Amino acid sequence: MSLRLDTDPPTPPPTTPPPVEEGRPLPGDRRRHRWRDFRHAYPGVLATMGLALAILLAMDGWLLYKRRKYDSEIQRLRSGMTDVERRRTDMALKAETNRFQVTLELIRRQALIDKDLHLSVSVDSSVMYLEQGGAQLRVMPVQVGAEATVGTPPDTVRLVAPRGKRTVERVLTGNDSWEVPRWAYQARGLAVPGDRTVKGALGPAAIVLSGGTVIYSMPTAGPLNDSSFVLPGSLRARAGDLRAVLPNLKRGQSVYFY
Repeated sequence: MSLRLDTDPPTPPPTTPPPVEEGRPLPGDRRRHRWRDFRHAYPGVLATMGLALAILLAMDGWLLYKRRKYDSEIQRLRSGMTDVERRRTDMALKAETNRFQVTLELIRRQALIDKDLHLSVSVDSSVMYLEQGGAQLRVMPVQVGAEATVGTPPDTVRLVAPRGKRTVERVLTGNDSWEVPRWAYQARGLAVPGDRTVKGALGPAAIVLSGGTVIYSMPTAGPLNDSSFVLPGSLRARAGDLRAVLPNLKRGQSVYFY
């Protein structure tokens, strides 16, 4: 049995929460039950999403315009041909496509049967393999540089994804220097310096191949220090993957692109 002293504060009467109107969120409830509530709560998110959607729609419209332009140009050229010329052109295009596919398949098979340690790259899948005798020793994701026309007219070069067989010419670390091509600065919209030899320009690990192709990692210096830009005609891989395979590579080893 408990005694209540007069000095004790009186016990407050029980309170009932105020009624909540139907359809309105409870206090502390962060869920937005109405579009207007969401719009007022996250204006920045909606603005960013709207801008991204507008950019994507503009890109789709530009690609559709270019496709229609190319189609009309093809139709114009074909209309000036005779039936014999059109059939001959179609056969040549089909034969060229088949020849290219056969060549890629032969390169892939050659990589599988190569008994020496080598690298092979599936360009369309963006995957690089360290292989030997048909066994895959390491699988590495890569980013393939987009096709681009570089240089100053009329001295321009079209760079595409590498295909075929290359050989290793140099193996670089972060302490090694590499002469950055003039067009790499121009592609980034940067001023071309007088001295284009940059230490660590290809990141902490890189492989320079015959023909000018490079497989590099994300650098911290030079014009390639941009995660959204991959050097055209080359590949970018993770630094950890390249560091792991560099000790196994030497000058003259094969690298297959298919």
